[in-house]
Amino acid sequence: MFRQLTLAIAAVISVSAQAGTPCTPAHQFKTITPGKLTVATMMIPPFLIPEDGGIKGVDGDIITKIAAMECLTVTPIVVDTRAVMQYVVSGQADVAVGNWFRTAARLKSMDMTDPVYLDSLAIYTKQGTASLGALVESGKVVGTVQGYNWVGDLQKLFGSKIKLYPSPVALAQDLEAGRIEAGLDSLSGGLYAQQQGGFKGFKVVRAEPDQRVRASIEAAQIAFALVKGNDEVTKAINADIGKLRETKVIDGALQAYGLSTEDSKVGEPRAIE
Repeated sequence: MFRQLTLAIAAVISVSAQAGTPCTPAHQFKTITPGKLTVATMMIPPFLIPEDGGIKGVDGDIITKIAAMECLTVTPIVVDTRAVMQYVVSGQADVAVGNWFRTAARLKSMDMTDPVYLDSLAIYTKQGTASLGALVESGKVVGTVQGYNWVGDLQKLFGSKIKLYPSPVALAQDLEAGRIEAGLDSLSGGLYAQQQGGFKGFKVVRAEPDQRVRASIEAAQIAFALVKGNDEVTKAINADIGKLRETKVIDGALQAYGLSTEDSKVGEPRAIE
């Protein structure tokens, strides 16, 4: 009995010691709420998957790791896709994550981190079409998601034959119901959806380079969005991203969701015009 009591007390002391272990942040910067990193996001697998009060997915795992490096707890704000960026612009969130392209337009109203990984344009069809030109010639009605860097080019290319959707989920529903014949969306998102049992009977293929659609030639760089002008936060998170790339943590996050580690080779930061 005495031995059991001794072991129990030792266990409590051990847990208490662990709980009281001091954490030294990698950098010094202020957040909206001390001790917390407020993260605006939405549901967009495999990049962001809200779960049990936290966030998972490629972006979710990476930003959670960054928060831990800075001795912060992630506080997610899960909202509609169209509202995410507004939380950063208005100062209600420290950072926005979720497969956001690094664009010149966004950099006018917010800061964006160095690129974290790449994402490519893909074509979702039953036939496995890889050519944008072949889709145009077929006269098929296609769909894509609002806000992507390829939307303007695709509208010029397809004219009245393209429909815009507010989210990848809405696009997938119409595609699987046969209301459109091809989807133009993220390669990573499509491959992950198939791993989860979605897009049965469809093939998700990287779009072949087409000079009329810049995104088919140069893959989009994905970055995190930050409040404009808060240089301390931007520098700190960029340094953390660099460390996670160096230690292959970003590779591991991509692999964990069935994506290619090739997408971690981002090159120099650039802004899509």
